[in-house]
Amino acid sequence: MEDFGKQRGIAMSSVAKVHIEPLGVYSKKVKALAEAPKGSIIAIPNDATNAGRALRLLADNGLLTLKDGAGVGATVQDVASNPKSFQIKELEAAQLPRSLDDASLAVINGNYALQVGLKPSRDALALEKGENNPYANVLSVLKGNENDPRVQKLAKLLTSAEVKDFITKKYDGAVIAAF
Repeated sequence: MEDFGKQRGIAMSSVAKVHIEPLGVYSKKVKALAEAPKGSIIAIPNDATNAGRALRLLADNGLLTLKDGAGVGATVQDVASNPKSFQIKELEAAQLPRSLDDASLAVINGNYALQVGLKPSRDALALEKGENNPYANVLSVLKGNENDPRVQKLAKLLTSAEVKDFITKKYDGAVIAAF
């Protein structure tokens, strides 16, 4: 959000991380990530933001490692080790659900998974975590308003146990709390 504000000459400040629509790893060919055969195809989103997220998810689940410092902007060139020689194919995010017929694994954005009837909490072999996720949706305000009692009250309510329970029950893994 701060980048959004900077681009428009507005100073913004993030107050609280609230939720995220997680990327998930899906497959029609294997039942567990470890079963993905050597040399098989892993499809990931081709846009800069989600490609980095997908690579981080694959690394967090032991399928590959990324170079030190790759960070949120990781690209396929940042893959340091790929022990099973996976072929990483970058596709338009909306096409990823269709790739499940050809790829062993596909990293799919939550909204596209839902559109084809995939249920993240049930069907994903791995999901992004909400806590400490740099892609979380945030409560953001104009710089200088962070300590306004109304903003602090809203932040407290948005990150309450009740909201976390609501997100968990209502969205069943398609949206997860980021706090």
